[in-house]
Amino acid sequence: MTESGLNWRNEGLGTRVRVALWLRDEVGEGETFSRARLRAAIQGAEQVDRRMRDLRPAGWVIRTYRDRPSLQPDQLYLEKIGSPVWEPEHRAAGLRQVSSKTRRLVLERDGHACRRCGYAAGEAYVDDPDARVRLTVGHVNPHKAGSAGNAEDLITECARCNETVKHLTGVQMTKGQVWDRVTELPRRGKQDLLDWMKADGRTMSQTERVWAMYRQLPAVTREEVQAELDRLLGS
Repeated sequence: MTESGLNWRNEGLGTRVRVALWLRDEVGEGETFSRARLRAAIQGAEQVDRRMRDLRPAGWVIRTYRDRPSLQPDQLYLEKIGSPVWEPEHRAAGLRQVSSKTRRLVLERDGHACRRCGYAAGEAYVDDPDARVRLTVGHVNPHKAGSAGNAEDLITECARCNETVKHLTGVQMTKGQVWDRVTELPRRGKQDLLDWMKADGRTMSQTERVWAMYRQLPAVTREEVQAELDRLLGS
């Protein structure tokens, strides 16, 4: 039984606190649980999986199938309950603060595009045209406890890439499927791809960088820029 106001069902609490309380009260140390079960319990909350990962730097030991081969891909093992983040004095335990200035620098450095999939803000995903890209700033190593909030430790990601669980439990392309698409590229495309692989990031052309900046503008302003460019080119 939880204390008054400290029930994981209380939607007035932050998502990380609710996840911690749910793990404490519904799972317990030494027990397994699934991401699906967690999401079903805390519905409508923002980025539940990420908030669970944010408990790790606070001393919570949550193992995946990569740590424990006996687990299924969607299963996790609560090995240890860490700092009681539901208590006011521990609310910020393990959180890695990123200043607005650093966030702006990272977005500008990465050309306002996801470094993992290459999509720019506001673009539609090819495999999900109804979804629009929303950028966020994540840590290069999201599971590293104590990772700093400096620009060199951060990377621009879209919300979909940031939620790594979707890559662990979703449909994965095989090496053969990827290689087939590589071989279909023209020679120039193959060389560009190899350069990106070696740099571990997509090198954007000047036009692509301006496009990414343009996508950051409000809709009304984008229409104005488009109209001005249309007039400039005499279309």
